[in-house]
Amino acid sequence: MPAWLTSLVPTEGLKIMLVLFLSFLVGFEREEHLADPSGPERYAFGGVRTFPLLGLIGYALSLVSGDNLIPPTVGFAVIGAFLWLSYQHKLATYKTAGVTTETSGLVTYLVGVLVSHGQWWIATTIAVTSVLLLELKTALENLSRRVPREEILAFAKFLFLTAVILPIVPNRTFGSFGFNPFKAWLIVLAASGISYGSYLLQKASGGHGGMFLSALLGGAYSSTVTTVILAKRAREAHAPQVCAGSILMASGTMYLRLLILLALFNRALAASLLLPFLIAGMGALGFGWYWGRVPASSGKDGQVNLPIKNPLELSAAFLFAGMFMVLLAASHYALEHFGRGGIYGLAAIAGVTDIDPFVLGMTQSGQASAFAAHAIAIAASSNNVAKGFYAFGFADRRTGVQALVLLSALALLGLVALLF
Repeated sequence: MPAWLTSLVPTEGLKIMLVLFLSFLVGFEREEHLADPSGPERYAFGGVRTFPLLGLIGYALSLVSGDNLIPPTVGFAVIGAFLWLSYQHKLATYKTAGVTTETSGLVTYLVGVLVSHGQWWIATTIAVTSVLLLELKTALENLSRRVPREEILAFAKFLFLTAVILPIVPNRTFGSFGFNPFKAWLIVLAASGISYGSYLLQKASGGHGGMFLSALLGGAYSSTVTTVILAKRAREAHAPQVCAGSILMASGTMYLRLLILLALFNRALAASLLLPFLIAGMGALGFGWYWGRVPASSGKDGQVNLPIKNPLELSAAFLFAGMFMVLLAASHYALEHFGRGGIYGLAAIAGVTDIDPFVLGMTQSGQASAFAAHAIAIAASSNNVAKGFYAFGFADRRTGVQALVLLSALALLGLVALLF
């Protein structure tokens, strides 16, 4: 509290003024809600006079008790009993009755207690947040109806992965290759978080924006999965250049996603790959967009909705963690017994499926940045060639051939860019 203010008004006077102001805010909101002409006329507990009185009771009991919390606790129980009687009356009178006003009364009492103990900021935050929650009743209820239960469950899983599992994972190094479970799980969360963000953007777009937007968002999720889905849809779209260009753009997004992940866990490695991956990523995005819009294209916008599964499935997270550990151990084994050629061979094999576990494993391998960068570039190029064959197998012939040629060229570009 500023010294000039306390010199004008006693500290306890300022506390009483703050209690009255915050309590009045809550009471005014409840009074306004009660007087709403559009709502039904019904009984409601308290208003602009009752709530300030509750705040003053909490302040006074806390003041006279000092550090003894028993009197404020007893007062909280007594106030709660009165509010319970009020709620029981509403239940007996009306078919539907909320408990929001009674809960607001308890919050106002606690605001008085907090101010008495000098917790100015906490008391103000609680009171203002309460008023916002009360005022946003309609908006919050509409939001809860629009958000599917599956999305709420997905967010709960994300909190479980971050706030529940992460703190109990041991932050120690095990084994000869320096495996750290905490860092490994952090890597899982980073990869899942980026995929989850892309998934939410896809849900928000609702499939609108055409194949190009779907390719961008899908590439941030998984370029391999996106390639397979777009290739299958190409048989129905009858727009080979749009589909092939979109597949190329998805792989271009993959390079940008990998740069973000590398920057999070190994800045030296990210710096080594910054220029080549930017060249490959931006080149794929630009040429893929151009290829889908050249005059020879069918002119269709290729509206498509990618039915990609939520990436925050617990089984998927644990599978990613398992793949990360296996590839990390395999990298050390290959380097020890087969030298650099073994790592490069493992990189080429890893590219057949999802390369994220291998790429992130290289960030924790402790190898020289230049060597690890070459291995990651080989994995990315191998993955592009594999996606080209996936597109050739799942799409119609024209789309498949174009996608295979474009992705093979991108794979070559990703390797050649390392020379610069």
